[in-house]
Amino acid sequence: GTDAVRVDVPLDELQAITPSSPRAQGREVLRLEVNVPSPLLADGLVLVDTPGVGGHGNPHAAGTLGLIPSADAVLVVSDASREFTEPEISFLRQVLGLCPTVAVLITKTDLYPHWRQIVEANRGHLQREGLEVPMLPLSSLLRSHALRLDDDELNVESGFPELYTFLREQVVSRADATTRSAVSLDIRSVTEHLTLAMGSELAALRDPDRAAAAVAGLQRAKSAAEELHKKTSQWQQTLADGIADLASDIDHDLRDRLRRVTREAEETVDEGDPGSDWLELGDWLEEQIATSVGDNFVWAHERALWLAELVADHFAAAGATQLPDLDLGDLDNVLDPVASLADLESGKIGITQKVLVGMRGSYGGVLMFGLITTFVGLSLLNPISIGAGVLLGTKAYKEDKENRVRARRAEAKMAIRRFTDDVSFQVGKESKDRLRQIQRVLRDHFTSIAEQTLRSLNDSLRAAQEAAKVESTERAARTAQLDREMKVVAELNERAAALVGPKDVVK
Repeated sequence: GTDAVRVDVPLDELQAITPSSPRAQGREVLRLEVNVPSPLLADGLVLVDTPGVGGHGNPHAAGTLGLIPSADAVLVVSDASREFTEPEISFLRQVLGLCPTVAVLITKTDLYPHWRQIVEANRGHLQREGLEVPMLPLSSLLRSHALRLDDDELNVESGFPELYTFLREQVVSRADATTRSAVSLDIRSVTEHLTLAMGSELAALRDPDRAAAAVAGLQRAKSAAEELHKKTSQWQQTLADGIADLASDIDHDLRDRLRRVTREAEETVDEGDPGSDWLELGDWLEEQIATSVGDNFVWAHERALWLAELVADHFAAAGATQLPDLDLGDLDNVLDPVASLADLESGKIGITQKVLVGMRGSYGGVLMFGLITTFVGLSLLNPISIGAGVLLGTKAYKEDKENRVRARRAEAKMAIRRFTDDVSFQVGKESKDRLRQIQRVLRDHFTSIAEQTLRSLNDSLRAAQEAAKVESTERAARTAQLDREMKVVAELNERAAALVGPKDVVK
């Protein structure tokens, strides 16, 4: 079946689990979940270790980017042996576009005495790129020694206390604040709707003469809500136009990025013989393609969030509106259908072939100059005819070499264009599917809000109309009951508001 199956694995066998592990019994290994006792994890922290990215080719970059929007924080790990590479900085820029809480962990500081210079150099790289990311040097070896020796100074030198402070203050606390804010918003939305219904009924019970005016006011509010629900012209038009613009802009952005990569690759091909460095050029091309696709995904996600906020502005009159969760979806296999860059001949030929090419070019020269020199009494093969043959043979070999290089350049450009076209086709299809999913999520979310507003007004109107018909003998009892219920709802609303403190404002 397609349902996931959980298989228990002893901790000491964890490193032996591979995609072809016999424990999987032929099924795909989705992930490994490890539960260990830890005070840090007891705070509710869950760590997800993704495949390495930022190197040449970035084979897992797209899948990793798909996980980031749902994360509360991202820890990017790089050791202290060298400075950041360009792919790593590009990946950091993409991560910051998807998750605002990011830190870089510089590991293995105990192995490299020059780690402080590496950290400062990396800070300089990030500052030049305009990336504000905290950098935390770490040494797990020093940490283990500090725990074994109970050495506080060594523990500080390991960098782990600073990491734990970052996790508790920037991750766990912020996640708690986000959860409290979401719960508070949901509860207050419910209490406001309940207060509207009970308040309308209570006003009609206390002052029957004003009941007609209250009913008329609710009727007008209901008509406005029905108009919003039925026509939904404004917010749905904003959503439809926004999705159309977004689809066009994302497609243009992707094509523009791929065209720039293609143009740069073709310029590299024209600068030399692509046959001699085709593998290096292929690695560079795959790296640039992965970066371009990742940047396009990040930009699309940012634009989708902007569109959600734009549509939410139409519901501002109904109070604070919670935005739906918009993730990038599963991007792990987005480039799998794309065929690899085609192979290209190296262009190297053997000595025998070189001699044959030279002989074909020199044959005519030897024969022509040999016949001419026979008129002055020389033999067909003489120094003059042989020298002419050598010159013409060398010229023929150079022309043949240039022709073969031009042919390889044309073949290389065709392979590059075919590869980028395949990427554009596959990623473009994925982008369109993702936009349709975003449109459905936004449509269902805001339709639900419109229906909730209308349902609340209907309940309030019905309660006010029924209250106007209540007999005087029942009026006092019902009024007392509503007073008690409204106090409970008001208390619940106050407790929900108290969940969000002044420091819990979540951006």
